[in-house]
Amino acid sequence: MATAFHCVAQGELLWQPCPERLQHAHLTHYLDWLRHQRALRFADYHGLWQWSVDKPEAFWQSIWDHFQVQASSPHQAVLGARAMPGAQWFPGAQLNFAEHILRNEQDGDALLYLNETTGLQGLPWAEFAGRVRMLATCLRELGIVPGDRVVAYLPNIPEAMIALCACAAIGAVWASCSPDFGAQGVLDRVRQLSPKVLLAVDGYRYGGKAFDRREQVRCIAREMDSIEHVIVLSTLFPDEPLTLANAIDWQALHRRPTVPAADFHCEQLPFNHPLWVLFSSGTTGLPKAIVHSHGGILLEQLKTLHLHVDLHPGEAAFIHTTTGWMMWNTLFSTLLCRVRPVLYDGHPTWPHIDTLWHILEDSRASFFGTSPTYIELMKRHDVVPCERFDLSALRTVMPVGSPVSPGCNAWFYRNLSADVWVATGSGGTDICTGLVSGVPTLPVYAGEIQARALGVDAHAFDEHGRPVVDQVGELVVTSPMPSMPVCFWNDSGGERYRESYFQPWPGVWRHGDFFLLNARGGCQVLGRSDATLNRFGVRIGTAEIYRALEPLAEIEDALIVNLDLPEGGFFMPLFVQLRQGAVLDEALRERVRDCLRSACTPRHVPDQILAVPLIPLTLTGKKMEVPVRRILMGHDPKTVANPSAMRNPQALAFFVEYASQRRQP
Repeated sequence: MATAFHCVAQGELLWQPCPERLQHAHLTHYLDWLRHQRALRFADYHGLWQWSVDKPEAFWQSIWDHFQVQASSPHQAVLGARAMPGAQWFPGAQLNFAEHILRNEQDGDALLYLNETTGLQGLPWAEFAGRVRMLATCLRELGIVPGDRVVAYLPNIPEAMIALCACAAIGAVWASCSPDFGAQGVLDRVRQLSPKVLLAVDGYRYGGKAFDRREQVRCIAREMDSIEHVIVLSTLFPDEPLTLANAIDWQALHRRPTVPAADFHCEQLPFNHPLWVLFSSGTTGLPKAIVHSHGGILLEQLKTLHLHVDLHPGEAAFIHTTTGWMMWNTLFSTLLCRVRPVLYDGHPTWPHIDTLWHILEDSRASFFGTSPTYIELMKRHDVVPCERFDLSALRTVMPVGSPVSPGCNAWFYRNLSADVWVATGSGGTDICTGLVSGVPTLPVYAGEIQARALGVDAHAFDEHGRPVVDQVGELVVTSPMPSMPVCFWNDSGGERYRESYFQPWPGVWRHGDFFLLNARGGCQVLGRSDATLNRFGVRIGTAEIYRALEPLAEIEDALIVNLDLPEGGFFMPLFVQLRQGAVLDEALRERVRDCLRSACTPRHVPDQILAVPLIPLTLTGKKMEVPVRRILMGHDPKTVANPSAMRNPQALAFFVEYASQRRQP
């Protein structure tokens, strides 16, 4: 049994890389390459990071050369213009993201996959690449040309990755939503793109239940005049094909003649040609359609997956994700490294609480991406994976999706292995990577992200726009990155793009997170800065509150906001979702106050503590602090949150009623 979950202190040393890991790390080999090929020597990682941001042209050219990026036309410069936004990366270069995946075709499996009813299987490279070429050729025959949009309504299955690779190969722009989205949620996103082709599944299984999505597919196709073809994959109803005038049976495509590699060409595209569109959570208004480029994502993923995640050829990588989250795009990108992505289409705790650990054991995955919420669930159910599973292949764990507490960090070492590397990072959909990241050659300290990522000129800014150390500030990036969005779709003047990232400091990317950089280079991301709690002039990250409440067994989840009042006052309520059987009485309220006083400061103590039926979450599991705050400040609930972007739309009802009562005399 694991020891106590919460006894580790912030900043406590948890892990150091062994000599073997240091020797075999891609980062070590890259440093050797720089020494021999560029005559560059660095005393440590932080010296390398400083060079990467001081000399971005030299750094990104080294990534291009070290990972042997293929281009049919050379670039005239690495960085033609350094404006932000508006940086011009590798002007003149012609390349293709998918070509760098297909060049890895070899013997063995390209990927592994399973669902709730079928065990782990492998899809050989020959079959994967053959299906990519076949679907790409079919799309070309349907008239799809570079720049046309293809959207998918598919679960996390091999067909989704095949389709993305096929679209990239011909220069079509990809976007996807998982089938747990309702029709309106899909339309809010993909209708902005005016797509020509819809790839859709007729249903899916989750938690032991079948979900029929045929009516949603009909609605999506009916509501978008731009759709010319719907390619339907029948998984639940193979004997009852979905009736649409422009439908194409996905299975029928497999009866087409194969397309040999020698007869297929990947479209050669400018470096900044759109590769895919990712969508913001859409908690307010329509989700932003964030456009990423072939070249920018290629370079960023080659850098991140090799130098920061340290994936090696022949390994398997497992991230529990859906096609509606940027982590799925990251999982797809592991194919660049000759790594086998493990795709699981199903519920993480069905039919058993330890389902994901079974998958890790069976797949022999070396990398596991999971969420702190999932780890909290394991702790609550006393799941100790190392006692029940063979996880000897597992080298790296990456907690993603929300801030990671010291206790969560320590759980991995107590319940998996003392040798596992917990590579925490933070970034997001906006740049489809991490701004701060794990580093395989550095120690791990509890509650900290190891360092700023290479090529990412990240800082904490105070309210005057000055960089600060050992002080909480705004997470900003002061130099351009190749994977920053090319644009937002339908934002021709770039106004929404600039408003989203370049306010209040023009030319400086404001990421929207509360950030602390310490003197040794470690980092903490403490929640969204636009949900910042400001008490008596001291800014508090919401993650600090949630972390302090973790020892209280009665509290399932929590959400806190701070409201500015007239005359400079404020009101800070804490909303708690109780575990079954718990009661929010005065004794528990006092324990909450004592906990926050002792773990944080008296400024962290809320003005009021209220029990709520549910904490409102986005589809990707983020707490909806900003919409709740806006509702309590009197904004129309219909304008502050998009129900189709929520995991539990009914959760806002309590806050609407509470706001109404507060406004009554």
